Amino acid sequence: MKGPLVRVAVTGATGVIGSAVVPELVGAGHEVVGLARTPEKARLLRDAGATAVPASLLDHDGLVAMFDGADAVCNFATHVPVGLAALRPGAWRANDRLRTDGVRRVVNAARAAGVRRVVQESVSFLYADQGDDWIDEDAPLDITRATEPACVGESHVQDYRCESRVGVVLRLGTIVGDDPLTRFELRTLRQGHPIGLGAPEGWAHVVHTDDLGPAVLAALGAPSGVYNVGAQPVRRHDLIGGFSMAAGRESIDFMSPLLRRLGGVRLEPLGRSLRVCSERFTAATGWTPRRATFGPSWLESARRREALR
Repeated sequence: MKGPLVRVAVTGATGVIGSAVVPELVGAGHEVVGLARTPEKARLLRDAGATAVPASLLDHDGLVAMFDGADAVCNFATHVPVGLAALRPGAWRANDRLRTDGVRRVVNAARAAGVRRVVQESVSFLYADQGDDWIDEDAPLDITRATEPACVGESHVQDYRCESRVGVVLRLGTIVGDDPLTRFELRTLRQGHPIGLGAPEGWAHVVHTDDLGPAVLAALGAPSGVYNVGAQPVRRHDLIGGFSMAAGRESIDFMSPLLRRLGGVRLEPLGRSLRVCSERFTAATGWTPRRATFGPSWLESARRREALR
């Protein structure tokens, strides 16, 4: 945000998104307070230069107190299961609650605390498969049991915004970088199992972990609205090829229809062809990705960390 430094309250501050965003906000000189449910998470926040607040999304009064005096609230609270855990019955229940009831609680507390801006993360795989056609924020959505919770969360932010309040939704591409899912996929490839979803000639919308912080920093100055955030779309064959190269494999393999069926409704959105454009966010804020084009270098940090295991 240009102009005076601001106080930013962050929920989900130690997750994949929050851990990338908090140092960026602190580095820009902003005062950051982050929700920390455990002493370990509080230590991580303090090490990043933020103030840790021991509260819970279930504690309305605690959230209101945390948000008091904040210029903006950024909600990144998620609980995305990784690996085989994602296939277990009920594995997504906690994440679905965070995207529905959790967002509602954050927005209600922000309203009660008089906060004038809420920034909410969302996902770009809400869009319907459009083949080779470009997708902007006006493109149709495909709502299923897997994508409905994120849509509900977006609707809470839509209800929050008005003439005196700003609500910003960031539809992020699939996160790639030094994160648990990327590391799991590299391990899976090294073990000889495929990770490719969808048609090889289809498009994937991705965003590197290095670009999450700058995007949220830019969102502190964005007008109300929904914005796509990511790098240039990449053909799925090239995306999986980059992963295979980083994992030291020659073959580029995609999951069979049987494996996709076993994955159930949760895998379907991840295989949609999504040639997503982020130009609206760039026009509104000036943001451009540091990692604009996917390549094997995106995976170097994750590959090194896996090598130390």
